[in-house]
Amino acid sequence: MPEAGDAAPGFALADQAGETVTLDDLRGGWVVLYFYPRADTPGCTTQACGVRDRAADYAARGARVIGVSPDEVGAIAKFDGKHGLGFTLLADPDHAVADAYGTWVEKSMYGSSYMGVQRATFLIDPEGDIARVFPKVQPKQHDDLVLGALDELTA
Repeated sequence: MPEAGDAAPGFALADQAGETVTLDDLRGGWVVLYFYPRADTPGCTTQACGVRDRAADYAARGARVIGVSPDEVGAIAKFDGKHGLGFTLLADPDHAVADAYGTWVEKSMYGSSYMGVQRATFLIDPEGDIARVFPKVQPKQHDDLVLGALDELTA
């Protein structure tokens, strides 16, 4: 997993509208890049709705929030529409970007092992470097942690 001070791994992924978004397109402003396991599951919905509800707080800090999951474009479009999220979600079905950020990991449930996305958030500064990493962030605490870090980093 990349650490604070590392250059953020580049990416080019389709958003919920099927348009390509690249990390280079986002340079010049703060980026909150968060990885979530699966669209429209309880924890992922809690986290995404938290971002939606705090959109003005992120905007006031000059930060753009981007959510990434291994879902297909259709699934993230449905997730966005169902909950009125209003921020960018990216489809990473081959998990190449999750691999680059170290969030594609072995997980286990009920004694079975499988590969999946570990919930994590990366704060990327305007120059494209990772300023802060929040591994295994809890959905209900996500916004307070990230907004607090943005306040510290931009003070």
